[in-house]
Amino acid sequence: MTPLLIVANFKSHLTFPEAKNWLETFSKSNYQYKEKKVILCPSFTLLALFKDFVDERKLPIELGAQNISRLPEGSYTGEVNGAQIKDFANYVIIGHSERRQFGEDESVVEEKVKIAKDYNLLSILCVQNEEDKIPQEVSIVAYDPAFAIGTGNPDTPENADEIAREIREKAKLDYVLYGGSVDSGNVKSFTSKENIDGVLVGGTSLNPLEFSKVVENA
Repeated sequence: MTPLLIVANFKSHLTFPEAKNWLETFSKSNYQYKEKKVILCPSFTLLALFKDFVDERKLPIELGAQNISRLPEGSYTGEVNGAQIKDFANYVIIGHSERRQFGEDESVVEEKVKIAKDYNLLSILCVQNEEDKIPQEVSIVAYDPAFAIGTGNPDTPENADEIAREIREKAKLDYVLYGGSVDSGNVKSFTSKENIDGVLVGGTSLNPLEFSKVVENA
């Protein structure tokens, strides 16, 4: 049976001390990993901290980055390339609607997916609807409608399931996730649907106890 995928996207939140406190609190909560896979995606500045914490405690948690450079190693000030990410993580979020607002169109998204594959990183591709292009290198897609992100107004489970079904018809995928105002109270209504294999959690993930409840209730 394919485990549910629970992905936390911390976005541009958490200082180093706040992240340490988050990890300590989450690791002490009563979450259950049975038939679930948890992926934490902090800022680049926190990836080393998260990796050390997870490795030292041998936690069944994987890590992802929130972005990847289109460029290889080289004289590219401010860029973080795939080789640097691979030191700490196995996944990378690509195509999030918040990144697309910065001018990342379909060609940029496709290029980043290919770069990720070159470094053996698995892309978590965010799409806003069933019409968005899915590169053939992608095996994980998150239906992440912009109207539901940070608004407290998620899509209906029924519509999300229908869009997930249509996404599946377009590409051979291991996972289709739902993202957008997911919390511990509504997560099961999404993960219980036939075509949804997990969730991408944004703001709710900032509270370690609430996020542990999301994992528990999924």
